[in-house]
Amino acid sequence: MTLVQLRHLISLAQTGSFSQSAAALFLTQPALSRSIRALEDELGQPLFDRLGRRSELTPFGREAAQRARELVLAADDLRDAGRQAGEAQEGVLRVGMGSGPGAMLMTPLLLKMAQERPRLRVDIARAATELLVQALRERVLDALVVDARSLRPASDLQVQSLHDMRGAFLVRRGHPLAKRRGGPAFDDLLRYPIASTPLSDEVARILVERYGPRAHPDACVTLRCEELPSLVETARQSDTVLLAIRAAAPDLVELRMQPALEASARFALVTLRRRTAPPGLAVVRQLMGQLLTDRPA
Repeated sequence: MTLVQLRHLISLAQTGSFSQSAAALFLTQPALSRSIRALEDELGQPLFDRLGRRSELTPFGREAAQRARELVLAADDLRDAGRQAGEAQEGVLRVGMGSGPGAMLMTPLLLKMAQERPRLRVDIARAATELLVQALRERVLDALVVDARSLRPASDLQVQSLHDMRGAFLVRRGHPLAKRRGGPAFDDLLRYPIASTPLSDEVARILVERYGPRAHPDACVTLRCEELPSLVETARQSDTVLLAIRAAAPDLVELRMQPALEASARFALVTLRRRTAPPGLAVVRQLMGQLLTDRPA
């Protein structure tokens, strides 16, 4: 049994077609058939049921394909570790970022890599936390920087470098709510558009506890977007009330709510357990420590 045969098994399991897999693997169809037949002979069990032109995994084949994926991924990790040991300045760093940390980290990270590690390829993905976690598990991404409170606990995830950042309701200078003495009540906010990125269940719970059912994000947020900079710019140019981490928009005015909001995001670096750290991940951790902090009021 070889890694080449396991890659052939994985490809055929995905396509269900010898002709498609042979083309994708740059093999002749007879060569792929011999490889799969030799693997079946060695395992002593059929891996596929041939149904006309389509091949479907047998029950044993499904288990074998899953184990093959794990073995191939482990082998790829070992190969990557060897390459990284040889040249720490090269390689690929693929990071997924949530909306909040993305607004704070993305540009500084790209700038630092361009200046200090110009030969290291950096790919940054922005999406909802659930999609980023799925990409991490599929090895499409190497690490995530997301709100830890939006993560579902899982044994395969390693959560490190926790940084709490205070949330606030923010408006432009000169906004009618900014002029109110004593600070506005939540009902005052409802006369204006309210904007936010997707919020964790923990923040939603705090909002409801502080201000009642109408403060649940599903009920009060009228402008929702994964890209926090776009929401900040909307608040700058309109009477929109923005709910976000305070540090994301230092030029906006923080509303002194009655009662106080007292909510925060908890940003974390998330990787898969027992996986080799990619090149450049230490830079991400360093920037998190420098930038994911609240400025003095």
